[in-house]
Amino acid sequence: MDNAKSPANAIALEFTEDPALTEMMRLRVSSLQKTGQKRQDGERLLLPHEFVYRLDFNEQDLNFSRWYFSLTGYGRVTITGICQLWTPDLTNLMTRQLLEPIGTFWRNANDPEDSQLKWLEADMQEFGERIAELAKVRKVMYFLLALKDGAQAANISCSVEFTPEK
Repeated sequence: MDNAKSPANAIALEFTEDPALTEMMRLRVSSLQKTGQKRQDGERLLLPHEFVYRLDFNEQDLNFSRWYFSLTGYGRVTITGICQLWTPDLTNLMTRQLLEPIGTFWRNANDPEDSQLKWLEADMQEFGERIAELAKVRKVMYFLLALKDGAQAANISCSVEFTPEK
């Protein structure tokens, strides 16, 4: 989120939506509603304003550098990492698999449209460092992005910059 120049060896990874996985998780919610069943104890169901995104790591020995986030208009975007090696085709998402801290970016409706986004710097720094840590053992990491207060997927862009450890 800062404007400092990136190192020449910086790697920026873009969060990409996983529509198939989002749909699969929505079908789980729909199935439970239709059959009148309850979720498993500790299961984390996808909320209507949430979407599944992913980061794919081509390199794994990384140090976190910074976040790049843009939001056109107003709203709040919350990013929650999934810390376990989650196999969505085999297991349901459980609350114990969610990573803390979460990342939150926002612009209030009464803020000027060209105002800077607000975010919690310490939490975002720690969150980025945790992602770099988990990248050492994972090729793919999943995230839940919650879009609230007017935020829309078409109006956001999010990536994370890393530098190789070597």
